[in-house]
Amino acid sequence: MKSRFSSYSRRIILLLPLALLLLGPTGCSTTRRLPEGEILYTGVKKIAIQAPDSLPLGNGIAADVKAAVNVKPNNSLISPYLRYPFPLGLWVYNNWPNPEKGFRHWLYEKLVAEPVLISDVRPEVRTHMIDEILDNNGYFRGHASYELVQGKNKRKASIRYNVEPGPTYLLDSIQLLPDTCYLNHLIDSVASRSTYLRSGQRYCVDSLSTERMKIANVVRNHGFYFFKPDYVEYLADSTITPLKISLRLMMAKGLPKPVLQQYSTGKITTRVYRANGGGTPDTISSRKGDIIVMRPARLRPHLLPPCIAFRPGRVFTVRAMNNTQTYLSRLGVFNGIDINVYPDTAAAKPTLNVDIDCTFDTPLEASLEVNVTSKSNSYLGPGLVFGVTNRNLFGGGEQLSVTLNGSYEWQTGHNRGSVFNSYEAGITATLAFPRLLTPSFVMRSRRDLNWTRISLNADFLNRPHYFRMAQFNAALSYDWQLRRYYSNTFTPFKITYTKLLRTTQEFDSIMGANPAIAQSFMTQFIPQMQYSLTFSRDWGDNQTFNWQLNLQEAGNVFWAIWRACGVKGEKKLFGTPFSQFIKGQSQVVYGYRLTGDNWLVSRLAVGAAHAYGNASTVPYSEQFYVGGANSVRAFPVRSLGPGSYRPDATLVNGYFDQTGTFKFEANVEYRFPIYGPLHGALFVDSGNVWLLKADPQRPGGELKADSFLRDLALGTGAGLRVDIGMLVVRGDLGIGIHAPYDTGRRGYYNMTSFKNSLAFHLAIGYPF
Repeated sequence: MKSRFSSYSRRIILLLPLALLLLGPTGCSTTRRLPEGEILYTGVKKIAIQAPDSLPLGNGIAADVKAAVNVKPNNSLISPYLRYPFPLGLWVYNNWPNPEKGFRHWLYEKLVAEPVLISDVRPEVRTHMIDEILDNNGYFRGHASYELVQGKNKRKASIRYNVEPGPTYLLDSIQLLPDTCYLNHLIDSVASRSTYLRSGQRYCVDSLSTERMKIANVVRNHGFYFFKPDYVEYLADSTITPLKISLRLMMAKGLPKPVLQQYSTGKITTRVYRANGGGTPDTISSRKGDIIVMRPARLRPHLLPPCIAFRPGRVFTVRAMNNTQTYLSRLGVFNGIDINVYPDTAAAKPTLNVDIDCTFDTPLEASLEVNVTSKSNSYLGPGLVFGVTNRNLFGGGEQLSVTLNGSYEWQTGHNRGSVFNSYEAGITATLAFPRLLTPSFVMRSRRDLNWTRISLNADFLNRPHYFRMAQFNAALSYDWQLRRYYSNTFTPFKITYTKLLRTTQEFDSIMGANPAIAQSFMTQFIPQMQYSLTFSRDWGDNQTFNWQLNLQEAGNVFWAIWRACGVKGEKKLFGTPFSQFIKGQSQVVYGYRLTGDNWLVSRLAVGAAHAYGNASTVPYSEQFYVGGANSVRAFPVRSLGPGSYRPDATLVNGYFDQTGTFKFEANVEYRFPIYGPLHGALFVDSGNVWLLKADPQRPGGELKADSFLRDLALGTGAGLRVDIGMLVVRGDLGIGIHAPYDTGRRGYYNMTSFKNSLAFHLAIGYPF
C-alpha cells in the first residue's frame, strides 16, 4: 500500500507543472463556473459564543457546537478554519473543460475538486442543530444565528456563527418512583445514590440517559433480564420554579409481563464444537451443568466449569453472562463463543435456561514479523521474529510457543552511532498453563485467569568492536491477580548462565584497567528469585496512575545449601562461580489530563543493588544506567555517572564504566496533539547512577548525601510522535542543562556549547 501511494504521489507531483502550464492561459479563477446565485464556501470565520451568566459553557458543549458546524471547505488544512493557499482542484474545475477521453480527461479526473457551496453547508440547518444542543444541555432560551462574511469577491464567503446560550436551567426537586414493588425499590436505590440526580445540577439530556443506563444495568444484574433503559422515563417541568427543572421518574406504560419478572438461572448447557465441524457428542456432567463435547477433541473435563459464572437456581445476572464470555475467551482455545438464554416455560417460577456454544480455534498458529525494535538502552534497528504457538497442547488451554528472533541494532544519541552497532539472535520456548500449579492453600483470584509459565531461552550477542557473548536462562514463574488493579508475578526459580565467547584486544584493555567491571563480565551462573507487583488504575478519563515494584535476590538459596554442607570460600555451581546479590526497583508514573488531549505525565524511579557473599560486584547485566531514549534524553545511553565520575574524554570505551548500583530518575512531560496522528511533547529529565561501594578506579562515583543534588544531570527538550494506535514512532531532541561531571565551565549550566548539549533519539513507543 505504501509503495502504491508513493507512486501515485510522485505522478501527481510530476503532473502539477504540466497542469499549471495548461491552465496558465485561462487564468486561475475559483468561482467562474459557479451556478447563478451560488456562493463558494471558504470555511468558518468564527464561532462566537456569548457565555451565559458570565460563566463558561458546560464541559463538551463547545465541542458539540464545533462538530455541528464542522464542514470541510475546499483545500482544507485544519477544518473548518484554515485552507491551503493553492486550490488546485478548484482551478481545474473552473478553468479547464472536461474532455470525454484521453490524457486530458485522465488528468482532469485526478486533479479536479467539486466546489463546496454555501447551499451545500446549509447554515440555517446548522444553527437549528446548535439550538437543539443548547436545549439538550439546559439552555432553553438559547439561540444561534449566522452571517456570511464576504470580501471583494461576493461569490465567496465564510460563515460566522453567533451563539447566545441564555440562562442555565438547573435541577430542582427529584421525585422517585413509589416504593410499591421490588423493581421500583431497585430503581429508587440507584437514583438516590446518583451523583447527577441532585438539586443544583445543570439539566442535560446526555446525563439523564447515562443515569438510565446505570439503572438498567443494576436492574438486569438483579434478575430482570428483559429490562431496557427506555423503560425508565423522566417528566421534566420548568413552570414551577423560574430557571429550575422539577424532575419525576416514571415507568413506561404498557410494559410486557416478562419485563417486570425477576428470573432465576435454570439449566446450563455448554456445547463444544470442533474447528472443522462434525464429530460424536460426548456428555460430561458438572456442577455447572452438562458439557457436550464433539469428539475427538482435546479437552480436559476440569477446564470449562471454572469459566462458567452462572449458578443453577440463583438469580440470573447479565454480569455472569459477561464474565462467562470473558473467562472462556481468555483461555485462547476458542474462535467463537455464543451465549443464548431463553425462558423455561415448564418451570414453576420465572427461569432462564442458558446455552453456551464454543467452537475450537485451530490449535497451531505461525507468525512472522518484520519490525523495528527499540530498547530501553537506545538501541534501534530492524528485527525479524518468527513464532509458532500451540494454543491447546494437552487439552487444558496450555500454550507452547517457540520464537526465533534476530536483529541488527545501532545506538541513537550523540556521537554513538557507528561505535556500538551490534547484532543479536535468539530462541525462546515457553510453556504456559492457564492456572497456578501450586498447593491449593495459596491464595488466588477466580475472577481472573492465572498463569504458570516455564521458559527456556538462549541468546547470542555480538558487538564487533568488543565481544561476543552467549546467555542461557531457564525460569518458572506465576502470574496472578489477587485483587482488582493489582497484578503479581512471582518467579521462584530463574537461572542464567552468561559466557564471553570472544573478546577483542580493545575490550581486554578496558577490563584490565577496571577490575570491578571485569568481575561483572566474568563467566558465571546467576540463580535468582524475583517478585513483581504492579498497581494500575485510571480515575475517569482524566487521571492515570501506575506503580511498579520489583524485588529480586540471587544466589542466597545456593549459598545457604553449600554453607550447610560445609563448603567454605568461593562456592561454585558445576565448576563455575555463581553471583550473589539483592536488588530492588520502584517506579511511579502519573498522568493528568489538562484539557482535551493535552496530558502532563510524570515519572519517578529509584533502584538499588548490592553484591555480597559469593560475589564482589553485581553482574553487569543487572547494574543500572541512565541516559538514552527512555531516560535522561539530553545525554546518550550510559554516558552519565556513576556520580560525578567521567572517563577520559578521548575514550569512547568509557561506556563500560558508566553503570552503578543505585539509580534515581525523575521526568516530567507535557504531551499535546498537533494534527491528526502527529503529537508533540515538551519534557524535563533528571537523574544519575551511583555506586554503593567506593571504587578507586571511578573517583566521585560513590553515593553521598552532600553531593547528591549536584550529581543529578538535568536536561530538557522537545519531541514529535506519530501515534497510529498500535504503533508510536517517537523522535526526541534533548538539550543538556547540567552535567554532573567537570566540563571546565563554572555555574549550574556547565555545557561546553549548545551544539554539544544536543542529543537526538529515535524510538518506538512512549518513554514511560
